[in-house]
Amino acid sequence: MRASSLATRLFLSATAWVVVILLITGIVLSSVYRAATERAFDRRLNLYLRTLIAEVATPDEPPDHQFQSLGEPLFELPLSGWYWQITRTDSEKPDIRASRSLWDKKLPKLEEQGADLTAAGIRLGYVEGPEGQSLRMVERPVDLGADGKFLVSVAGDASEIFDETRSFDYYLGGTFAALTIVLVLTTIFQVRFGLAPLKRISESIADIRSGRAERLEGEFPVEIAPLARETNALIDANREIVERARTHVGNLAHAIKTPLSVIVNEASAHGADPFANKVLEQADVMRDQVTHHLERARIAARLTIIGTVTEVAPAIEALRRTMEKIHRHRGIAITVDADPRAKFRGERQDLEEMAGNLVDNACKWAASQVFIEVLVEQPAEPRAGPMLRIIVDDDGRGLSAAERAQVSRRGQRLDESKPGSGLGLSIVVDLAALYGGSLSLGSAPIGGLRAELVLPGV
Repeated sequence: MRASSLATRLFLSATAWVVVILLITGIVLSSVYRAATERAFDRRLNLYLRTLIAEVATPDEPPDHQFQSLGEPLFELPLSGWYWQITRTDSEKPDIRASRSLWDKKLPKLEEQGADLTAAGIRLGYVEGPEGQSLRMVERPVDLGADGKFLVSVAGDASEIFDETRSFDYYLGGTFAALTIVLVLTTIFQVRFGLAPLKRISESIADIRSGRAERLEGEFPVEIAPLARETNALIDANREIVERARTHVGNLAHAIKTPLSVIVNEASAHGADPFANKVLEQADVMRDQVTHHLERARIAARLTIIGTVTEVAPAIEALRRTMEKIHRHRGIAITVDADPRAKFRGERQDLEEMAGNLVDNACKWAASQVFIEVLVEQPAEPRAGPMLRIIVDDDGRGLSAAERAQVSRRGQRLDESKPGSGLGLSIVVDLAALYGGSLSLGSAPIGGLRAELVLPGV
């Protein structure tokens, strides 16, 4: 999909939104899970905290029996990451009692790190413990009146929170990655499915241009149906304009040629009068000019018709038979080698006019033979259509480079002994150019002139 295509824009925009939404959702879910994990961890710490406070609030128990009911073996393992500490704060020299796991270390105070008391009267936060351990700690000040004031702290290894969160993020990331792939594939399917009618319209228009169809047929979605209707209406209007143009050209031809004929007849009646001869000379020039420009107008009108395709081989074969009959008194042999796949993107009348002028010119100048070859050349670019090459060779005297340039110009002739107005090759050049083709003249392998006509194929 190209960056400028509608499908690419839809795909990229949808994919971008999917990625952004999933990323935001992942961040939110990760944050929610981390908060839930912290709350569960804090409940565990609070349970130990309340147990310690209960032990502190029961001073009648013998010292050996105090603090033995926490039920957590990790408090007994040195530097296990789980610690408790009770500090008496109302004496000049603080009395500190701690779990065996704390060894000879001390826990920092959250109060000194700026943690505020919560509504429940406790402080919560992360601290750095022994050996650089990251700890989640809860502490609470306890005032027992005459029995003293204490600061009770319980800390747990925060790596449990981090590991749980990391594991959740890992699985969440994998799940969302798979979900992203599924959503992207779904987006591709939706874009292709949604734009399929547009592709069908594009293919139908290509069929119309190539002559395989005349109108857009079939049912289209509500959003695209107006486009199909307007396109068909445009094609119908185009055909009507072409028909009117043809009618106007024909009327103009009759309207101009009739006065010219009258002028020629009147001038011819005056015999060898110099003025009459000048009138006849200019009338011939006018007739040639009118013929040339009316022919161009007629051709241009036909070129606006969409979707006309002509089989080349049958047209060339029919032309061969016609030319053999016209030049049978000279015994010209016409050989044809035409690719049966060759198709011309245009009207048969125009193909016959272009090829007919070339073959007729070759027959006029050939000594004994004319060779016609039709080739189909595949496009060099993927989007370009095939090109049709019609080569006409004769074994006449040929032409020099200067002579070839002269005969290509409108109305220029090299030999007045040959019949014709001199407009044949110039009409071929103009008509080929209107179709996007070209005509080139060169030397034929059989000794005479080679005329090579290039036209759009199908």
